[in-house]
Amino acid sequence: MKYYAGLDVSQQTTSICIVDEEGKTVAERKVASCPEAISEALEPFAVTRAGLETGPLSVWPSGRVSKRGDDFLRRSLYEAANALLTRIPRFSALKSWGLRIARRGGYRKAKVAVARKLAVILHAMWISGEPFRWSSQEPGDLASLQ
Repeated sequence: MKYYAGLDVSQQTTSICIVDEEGKTVAERKVASCPEAISEALEPFAVTRAGLETGPLSVWPSGRVSKRGDDFLRRSLYEAANALLTRIPRFSALKSWGLRIARRGGYRKAKVAVARKLAVILHAMWISGEPFRWSSQEPGDLASLQ
C-alpha cells in the first residue's frame, strides 16, 4: 500500500499526517523540527510522496492541483474564482492578487490559484467563525474614506 505524508513545519515542532492511497488518515504525530526526528517518524511507512506545508499558501512540490477529493467542491471553488475574476466588479485584495497572476501566467492558472486561496480562506473562516471581509480595513474605517 502507498502512503503519503504531509509535514507542517514550524521552528519548534513538525506536525506529520500520514494518509493511505484512499485518503484515510493512518497516523498523526508531532515531532521536533530536526531531520532525525522527522525521518524516524516517517521510516515505518515507506512514504511514497511527502508534501511540505510551511505556511497557509504553500503548494505541493509538484506545482499542480490534485484531482483527489470532492469533485463538486473543486468545481464550485473554480466557478467562484472565475466569477470573482471576470464577473464581479467590486475589487478586493484577493481579486487584485488573482489578476496579477492572470497577467503573468494566464487566466486558467489564476482561477486555480484563486480557487485554492478561497478554500484556505473558507477553511479559516469556518475554524474561526469570522465572516468574510472584502478588505483588511474595518467597516467603520471604510466609511471615513467616502
